[in-house]
Amino acid sequence: MSEPFAKKLELVLKVLSMSRARLAADLGVDKSVVGRWVSGAVQPSAHNLSLLSGLIAQRIAGFTTLDWDRSLAAFAELIGADLKAVASHDPSADSAASGLPILGMEQFLAATSLRGPAYEGFYRTTRPYILSPGRFIHDHAMVRTDPNGLMRIRIGAGGTIADGWILPAGNQLFAVTVDVISGAVLFGIFHGVATPKAEVIDGLVLAPSLDVGRTPAAYPMLLERVEDLSGEISADDHRFLELAARDPVAPEGSVPEAVRRHLCGDFGPAAMALGGDLLLRLPLLASMSRGPAYREAPIAANDRRAPAAPRG
Repeated sequence: MSEPFAKKLELVLKVLSMSRARLAADLGVDKSVVGRWVSGAVQPSAHNLSLLSGLIAQRIAGFTTLDWDRSLAAFAELIGADLKAVASHDPSADSAASGLPILGMEQFLAATSLRGPAYEGFYRTTRPYILSPGRFIHDHAMVRTDPNGLMRIRIGAGGTIADGWILPAGNQLFAVTVDVISGAVLFGIFHGVATPKAEVIDGLVLAPSLDVGRTPAAYPMLLERVEDLSGEISADDHRFLELAARDPVAPEGSVPEAVRRHLCGDFGPAAMALGGDLLLRLPLLASMSRGPAYREAPIAANDRRAPAAPRG
């Protein structure tokens, strides 16, 4: 193809107001496959390209598989799209992605294409309430793969929202967000999961406090999945705003004791003298990050066979 397929597919999705999940369902493929097409990690097979072209032809009269070979400008004109809509796919363009480390961009895009679907969803956080010792805050977050191929996170509490990116590297997630009201920048490092779906993620956050001096503070944060994305962008955006508007202060006694201990561990010289940590850390062995628990299916009465002997 004369221009990257991913850019053309992004234009199509915007023109048709179609989500990746809807396109995947209509084509009979997994949503992660469409995600890899949009990110540019892979291109569709000849069979899937034919199915995709036929689907587009139902809404854009005269569209054929040969139209994918048009230049990007000619393709955009054919389907009635605005070329500015795909500027985010070019790391050298003036886009959100262009401000991220270029040396790691290909790594982040490839890792997001592979593992991003495991983290997409709505989460409720639990973190210490810095201005009220002993209390906790529940933010709500939405994680979704952006059209530029990166994982986007929006996180809010009490109507205040921070917007940014999650960059997967190894089995960790590096987050950087900006408070859209104050402009404050917040950073996070979280333990990832190796399962097809994340249920709980934990890590450390560095952010300014809400006191007069905007005191820098570091604290643990736990994110628990509460809902999956619907696949409809506008509906998911609306749902996020509903969740982010809730009262963020956790009721007294509502946080389980195990979570309280996990988020409020002692550290410093006194703790180190007793064998603990000098610095605030969250070792992998202490992490609560996990995917869904495996559950053994019940065995039918007529299928109670002896297990086969292990090979080798």
